[in-house]
Order: sequence, then C-alpha cells, then structure tokens
Amino acid sequence: MPLHPQAKAFLDVINASDRTPMRALGAEKARESYAARPKHFAPQWVDVFSVENRVVEQNNLSIPIRIYSPKQSQTLLPVCIFYHGGGMVIGTLDGYDTLCRQICVQSDCIIVSVDYRLAPEHKFPAAIDDAYGALLWVLQQAETFGGDKNNIAISGDSAGGSLAAVVTILARDQGISNIKCQVLIYPATASHADSSSHLAFAKGYFLERDTVLWFHESYIVSDKDREDFRYAPLIAKELTYLPPTLIIVAGYDTLRDEGVAYANRLTASGIDVSLQEYPGMFHPFVSLAGVLDEGKEAISAVAKTLRKFTQK
Repeated sequence: MPLHPQAKAFLDVINASDRTPMRALGAEKARESYAARPKHFAPQWVDVFSVENRVVEQNNLSIPIRIYSPKQSQTLLPVCIFYHGGGMVIGTLDGYDTLCRQICVQSDCIIVSVDYRLAPEHKFPAAIDDAYGALLWVLQQAETFGGDKNNIAISGDSAGGSLAAVVTILARDQGISNIKCQVLIYPATASHADSSSHLAFAKGYFLERDTVLWFHESYIVSDKDREDFRYAPLIAKELTYLPPTLIIVAGYDTLRDEGVAYANRLTASGIDVSLQEYPGMFHPFVSLAGVLDEGKEAISAVAKTLRKFTQK
C-alpha cells in the first residue's frame, strides 16, 4: 500500500527541510529539537479532571510521574501506566501530555506517565529499573490517587513500548496478576536494527535507521546487554501467561518487523493478541495525530482496548 496522502504530504515537507540528524546533534540538542516540535502536530489537548506531578520513591529511586484522572469517582478507577518513546534518549512528560490526556478521557482510566531516566547519562538498565519501580509504586499507592491496584494496564510507544513489554514480563515473573492488558504502540523489541523494515525504510520516513542505531549505542554499556531480554523483549525465553495485548505497527516504520515478530511470538505462546497495522503510516504517527487522522484512529483503538479489559 502506498503512503497515506496525509503521511506523504507530511514527509515531503520534513524531507525538504534542512534537518540535522539526531546523532550529529547529540543527546542534549536532540532533546531541545524534540521539545521544539510544532504543537499542532501533537494530539489535540483535552481537559481532564485533574493532573498531578509527583516524584515517587521506590527501590532507592526517585521517579517523576504525572497522574491524569478522567473524573471524580466514588469508586476506584483502572490505572494505565504509560512509558513514553524516544529511544531511551529523548522524550518527556510534557512531550506526551496531550496523548496521555486523550487516552485518559477516551478510556476512562487514570494515566500514570513515567519520566524514566535517559541515556547516555543513564545506561541500561536504568530505564527499566525506573519503569518497573513505577509499577511497584502504583501497586502500593494506587488508592492514594483514586486508582484500583487490582486493575492495571501497561502501555507505551516505541522505546516505551519496549519498557511496557519488559515490565509486563517482569511482573509475571514476580507473580503479579493485577495486569489486565498491555498496549504496545510500534514497540522496539529487537536487539539489532537489521530487519527488512529497518533496511527498507532506513532513510526518508522520519525515524531513520541511523537514529535507531544511535539510540542503541547510547543506551547499552556493551554488546552483551543486547543478550538481555530487558533490553530486547523479543528474545525473552518465555512469553506465556502474559495478559491480552494490543500491538500497533505502521507500514513504513523501521520498527515494523520487530513489532510484528513480537506479536507472532506472543500468539505462538497462547496469548490473546490483536495486531493492528496502519499500512500507510510511519513512525511515530500516533504522536502526530494533530495532522494525521489515522493517529486519531489509533488513539481510539488504544482507548477501546483499555476499556475492554479494565472496565468492570
């Protein structure tokens, strides 16, 4: 399928601009560039009942989070923990604010957005330590913000999708049965950027292969880290006994194949998986829902999945 007309128009403008590759910018300036993206690209801002910033303490870690509540309720509400994307190098709570607001309102879930530590300042496994620590804190403290500790969903996009997948595996291994579903939006799951989609869409489709390679290099301490499932959940030995899963992939995404491969492994392990491909889209179309209609559709699909598995 060809690029969706909206996607093509967007990429034509981006590719005609004088963009400096992220590797050349370095982490600090890449973060500044990411933060300076036009606001109208993002999902539309919507009001929620409350937004609260906290810094939570767990396992000797201080983890900033942002809690979005959809409504005042006499009963405890489901909680969806969200991990943002950015290759473990960029990404912020503010950068994902409108997406979290949309998911919150559409799903009727409390959203806990996690500001995990970033590379290269904090190497593997710092991000996963923070991500899992946030889950443990939610399980202990959910009622303090109106959440139901027995009704948890795990979600994330791109690198955050990787964190979500790993956190869900770790929770299973620790006997945590409170997780009702996981939502993985074009997740990074593989140890290497060498799949067919990485090669086919290496340049010209927003997330370029060289950027992915730079993300990998920035996060790992050594190549041995690539052999750890916490780095690449696709290589986990066991994927049984995991919750129902929604995986969203884009047809023109370098990460497409590893998202599909993870869905296939989960399915082969007996997991209830919904793989939804947007064949005319590119990475990260969901975060560009302000200008890409299929980004809006994907957000609605995320919310529908959360409602299906968390609403009693």
